[in-house]
Amino acid sequence: MDHEQVPVLDALAAYHRQRQLPFSPPGHKQGRGADPRVRELLGDAVFRGDLLAMNGLDDRTSSQHVLQRAQDLMADAVGAEHTFFSTCGSSLSVKAAMLSVAGPHEELLIGRDAHKSVVSGLVLAGIRPVWVDPQWDPGLHLAHPPAAETYAEAFARHPDARGALVTTPTPYGTCSDLAGIAEVCHRRGVPLVVDEAWGAHLPFHPGLPAWAMDAGADVCVTSVHKMGSGLEQGSVFHLQGDLVDPAALRSREDLLGTTSSSVLLYAALDGWRRQMVQHGRALYDEALALAASVRERVGAIEGLHVHGREDFCGPGRATDLDPLQLIIDVSGLGISGYRAVDALREQGLSLHFGDHRRINAQLTHADDESTADALLAGLRRLAADAGRLPRDRPVEVPGPDGLRLEQVMLPRDAFFGAVEDVGWREAEGRIAAEMITPYPPGIPAALPGERLGREVLRYLRTGVEAGMVLPDATDPGLDTVRVVAAE
Repeated sequence: MDHEQVPVLDALAAYHRQRQLPFSPPGHKQGRGADPRVRELLGDAVFRGDLLAMNGLDDRTSSQHVLQRAQDLMADAVGAEHTFFSTCGSSLSVKAAMLSVAGPHEELLIGRDAHKSVVSGLVLAGIRPVWVDPQWDPGLHLAHPPAAETYAEAFARHPDARGALVTTPTPYGTCSDLAGIAEVCHRRGVPLVVDEAWGAHLPFHPGLPAWAMDAGADVCVTSVHKMGSGLEQGSVFHLQGDLVDPAALRSREDLLGTTSSSVLLYAALDGWRRQMVQHGRALYDEALALAASVRERVGAIEGLHVHGREDFCGPGRATDLDPLQLIIDVSGLGISGYRAVDALREQGLSLHFGDHRRINAQLTHADDESTADALLAGLRRLAADAGRLPRDRPVEVPGPDGLRLEQVMLPRDAFFGAVEDVGWREAEGRIAAEMITPYPPGIPAALPGERLGREVLRYLRTGVEAGMVLPDATDPGLDTVRVVAAE
C-alpha cells in the first residue's frame, strides 16, 4: 500500500479548499463562535480541524471511505488483518475487545495486574473473571506479568473460559511471554486479547520488545497517545485470525463508543502511521541510543538506581523490558516516589508516576539531548536536595498473599448492589463495592466483589498518608470504604 497517503488529513485539507460553510455541529463553526481567549490559547487550527466525520470529513454516505482507508493503511503498517480507530482511548477499546470474546456470566482469564478499565469492562458486561496471579518480586516489592504456565494452570481449572486477557507492557515497561500465552490459548481454540496500551511503538523497531500481533495475539489494543504521536484518547485496536469475528468487534465498539468521533484524533492517528512507516526505524534508532545514554548517566547519580533487564527479566520475572521506560528507584535518597514526583514538578518536570519507592520517566521518539539534559539536571537537584524534603511514614506494602484478595461476588453484582460506607478499619472482611486504585499507574488494589483484607487496607491507608492518590474511591482519603451492604 502507498503509505504516503493520509486519507484523513487529505480529506480535511479538501474540506477547507472547498470552503465548506457548516450548518451542523460543532457549534463553534470552525472557531468563529469560540471565545477569543480560548482561541488565543488553543490556536485557530484546533477549531478548523474539529468537524463532523460524516457530512464533514466525508459525505453523507461516507462514499469516499476516508476512515476505512486510513484504518486499512494502519493495519498494513503493522501487519494486522483489521484495524479500528477509537477516539475514546484504550479504556473503551479494551472493553470492546472483552465484550467481543465473553458475555454475561462467562469466564475470562485475566492477569490481576490489569488496568482499571478492564475492571470497568467486567462491571459493564457481567463477565466472571478468573484472576491469574502476577509473579511477585519480594525484594523490589513489585509484580511482574503472569507467566504462560500460570495461564495454562488457570485454563486447566476453568476449561470453559472463553479466552485470556494480558496486559503488556506494564506501566513499568515489563513484558509478558506473549508467544507462550498465545500458544496456551490457541491449543484450546480460544483467543488472546492483549492490552498493549503502552506499546504503540513496538511494531516499528527490532530493538524493542515483540509486539502482540507478531507474538500471535488475536486482538491487540494500543494507545497511540501514550508512546506515539497521537492526541490524548487516540487509540487503535488490531485483529487477526478467525477466533474473533471482526463484525462482532466492530459492533461492540459501536455499542460503547461515541457517535461524535473527533476528526482531530483521527487525523493524528493517520499522520502517526505515515510517520512511523517512513521514519520510525531512524527515529527509534535515536531514541534507543538516547535512552541507553540517559540510563548510564542516571545510574551515576548517588542515591538513584535505574532498573534494567538484570532487575526485571529472567526466570520468575518479566520476559522483556521496554528500555524507553526509565524506572528509577529513589529509596536510596530516603524519600518516596510520590515525594520525588512532586519535587520534580516544582522544577518544571512532569513525570508519569511515582510509587512508594520508584518514579517513571518516559522517553519517546520526541526526546533529544536537550530534554534528556533537563531530566538529568532535575534528578541531580533532587538528589542534592533530598535531605531537605519532608520524610513520610513508610508505606506498608504487603507480600503477594496479603495483596491477593478473594473474589466472592461478580464485580457487576457488587458494584450495582446495595452498598454502605464503613470506616476503613471496619472494612476488613467486607466485600468491596468500588474500585480502589492507586493512580497512576491505575492497577486496582481492590475491586468490586473482592473481600477486603487487613493488609491491603493498611497498604492503601499508609499510602494515602505518604502521598498516594486514589481518585476512583468514593472517599479518596480512605477514611471510609464503600462495601456491599450487610444483610
